[in-house]
Amino acid sequence: MRGMPQDIGNKGCSGLDIQEGSVRNILCVFPRYVPSFGTFEYAYPLTGGVRAFMPPQGLLVIAAVLPKTWNVRFIDENMSPASADDFAWAGAVFVSGMHIQRRRMEDICQRAHASGKVTVLGGPSVSACPELYPAFDYLHVGELGDATDALVGMLARDVSRPCEQIVLRTNFRRDLCDFPAPAYELAEIGRYFLGSIQFSSGCPYTCEFCDIPGLYGRVPRLKTPAQVVGELDKLLACGVNGSVYFVDDNLIANRRALRDLLPHLIQWQKRNGYAVSLSCEATLNIARSPEILGLMREAAFDTIFCGIETPEPEALKAMDKRHNMVVPILDAVSTINRHGMEVVSGIILGLDTDTRDSGTRILDFLEQSKIPMATINLLQALPRTPLWDRLQEEDRLLHEEDLERESNVDFKLPYEDVLAMWRNCMAKAYRPETLFARYEYQMRETRPHRLRRPWSRQRLSPRNIAKGLTILARLFWFAGVRGDYRRTFWKFTFGRLMRGQIEPVLSVGLCAHHLIMFARDACAGRGNASHYSAKARGLELEATLRR
Repeated sequence: MRGMPQDIGNKGCSGLDIQEGSVRNILCVFPRYVPSFGTFEYAYPLTGGVRAFMPPQGLLVIAAVLPKTWNVRFIDENMSPASADDFAWAGAVFVSGMHIQRRRMEDICQRAHASGKVTVLGGPSVSACPELYPAFDYLHVGELGDATDALVGMLARDVSRPCEQIVLRTNFRRDLCDFPAPAYELAEIGRYFLGSIQFSSGCPYTCEFCDIPGLYGRVPRLKTPAQVVGELDKLLACGVNGSVYFVDDNLIANRRALRDLLPHLIQWQKRNGYAVSLSCEATLNIARSPEILGLMREAAFDTIFCGIETPEPEALKAMDKRHNMVVPILDAVSTINRHGMEVVSGIILGLDTDTRDSGTRILDFLEQSKIPMATINLLQALPRTPLWDRLQEEDRLLHEEDLERESNVDFKLPYEDVLAMWRNCMAKAYRPETLFARYEYQMRETRPHRLRRPWSRQRLSPRNIAKGLTILARLFWFAGVRGDYRRTFWKFTFGRLMRGQIEPVLSVGLCAHHLIMFARDACAGRGNASHYSAKARGLELEATLRR
């Protein structure tokens, strides 16, 4: 019988306590995601090798800070599960993840314990809610810092399971400029849809539904430009596919720092023949910074994810997102497009301010803005957010373990009406002809403004050519021959092929196929309506079988 968790201080427990020459086998396991709109599962079969969305920064950074005498093995269960041999090899099993991965994290813990191995959990979910994870032996709460040193020191001395859970909390965070490059070499980087990199952590805004300020603070912390360039070099050497995503909570959280970074990215792109395109997440008020947008264009940023959330001003005020109204939303989107970058939009349904017309207004907004991809999502309350606290006070926070619902929020509108509105939005927004019409607009109004990339040896490498031909062939088969939207597909594709415009056929074809297929599953009830819920669905099993 395990005792109560032991919450200990970090004094006297430091990585410096490690005995010289000690060796440990550390198995880092990243749990499967519940398939969601933004992880592009339906595109993977078209690529001839991609098996997962992005490499996880957290676990790969932890792998990089472990003592050099220790052996580290990394398994991403979005590609393949950790085997019995992996668990037998391990001295300790490290796990990290977000709330949406909770069930999978618990499953990894059970498998590790069945092999008699000690388990360690870190990352954003346990940092917000350590009480949700009583089965793990060690909890690492908070970011890289003194708790990490204490953990390493303890495992260096003993890797047997403690008689009670030990909770280590970071009191002193390591500066981002002291972070090592993630251990990308441990991952199969070439089998990810995108590469991932981080420049900053934290966000100054306090949007009601967002847990970033509570977890990482409101004052952005930064890596140096040299670190970022070095990590890009490492990603490239490890075989990253053609795109890299900045996973920063808000890339323009510190505008001066981003302005200083961008010339370094431009020089890196020139030195490497513009081998990759870049994308990021930023607040919509980036439209007020034309100098930054111009530099981002020169650095080959092609996409910006903006949390627009809703086109309704009263709703934005209620969620404390007034910064979305500094520039009229449609004008802001147009400004970003004129710098050659497409906008991907986050949209939320189930807000207290929603009416029965909110779904129609969202569809009207997509038609006016021509945003091709909008992650339409039912509101989910996350711990350590103002929304969570408010709903608790109002007795409107539901326990998802006890529900068959798609959200843990007791909406003001009837639940079935909100769910029906979400499904209607998904069905209409991602009709093939409607979606491709928005992409046609982007081809006319956005892509001509992109920086013209040179036909460099890096871009025309044998690997890239083979990959492009594979995607093209599979698009022709799955969308152009077998797809029930093949007329719409060929209407978009045929003329561009004749003009030699292969890249947009590949990029639009991959994204559109996933969006159309996922939306159909969502409307049929086989996909989560809240992309932040840990609820497992039949679609998860189907996605596994398709692999």
